[in-house]
Amino acid sequence: MNLPFIKYSKVWVGFAITVSVLAVLFISIWGLKPGIDFTGGSLMELEFKAERPTPEAIVTSFEELGVKNTSVQKAENLSLIIRTSFLKEDKHQELLKKIKEISGNNEFIEQRFETIGSSVSNQLRQRALWAIIFVSIGIILYVAYAFRKVSQPVKSWKYGALALVAVLHDLLLVMGVFAILGHFKGIEVDVAFVVALLTVLGYSINDTIVVYDRIRENLIHRGNRSFSDVVNDGLNQTLARSINTTLTTLLPLLALFFFGGATIHNFVLALLIGIASGAYSSIFIAAPLLAMVEQFQRTRKI
Repeated sequence: MNLPFIKYSKVWVGFAITVSVLAVLFISIWGLKPGIDFTGGSLMELEFKAERPTPEAIVTSFEELGVKNTSVQKAENLSLIIRTSFLKEDKHQELLKKIKEISGNNEFIEQRFETIGSSVSNQLRQRALWAIIFVSIGIILYVAYAFRKVSQPVKSWKYGALALVAVLHDLLLVMGVFAILGHFKGIEVDVAFVVALLTVLGYSINDTIVVYDRIRENLIHRGNRSFSDVVNDGLNQTLARSINTTLTTLLPLLALFFFGGATIHNFVLALLIGIASGAYSSIFIAAPLLAMVEQFQRTRKI
């Protein structure tokens, strides 16, 4: 028994539009909170053996030493993550001595110290943007070529464009969630976040192309069936595969999210949201949009 996915195309697409608009709204209002990779500056992660000093005390003491734009975030295991403007090594050592002083000489270990200049951070931002643009163009060109033999009733390049629309929904959802987390929890985005977005993009496209490929095979032997029926059959035939693939991907990610280290927590969270959304979009967005485009062309005689 086939499930009537295409019958409720407007419902699925309407829900996706609502989610996307809300995500854009959150991104526009709060924006993504950029990490040191994109802003430049220095980062220290300190783990204290006993009581750690308060973030307010550190910010005040750093300002007394002429270090501006300091932010302090509490982490696990009595750790503090401190971000400042660019620090030279002599200033870095001076700040460590100051931290030891205000902590009452409590022992601590500096887990990491990273410094990124403004020119490097600008370069990273530009490369991240171009990476997403080139991958998106490549997707449209590849799908247009792969589906060239079934360019009727829907042109092959439209398959790629619609797949990209579904991916855009997934990326907006991930960025919208991180805009909320950045505003309320102070969670920042870095190069790892961009890697997660590109991974989500690839996964979502892969899942969508599997559905489209089955639709393509069905179109070759469509007989008297309508285009919507062919699309709906393709969805039902690939449904189990999409669900199983997604679950087997999400299970290890969930294990990493709950039991992995703090350094990969946000990266894994972005993957969890994006991959779950990618499975949804390939079924409830990409295929219904394809049927809606064909219906629009047919009723408008395009």
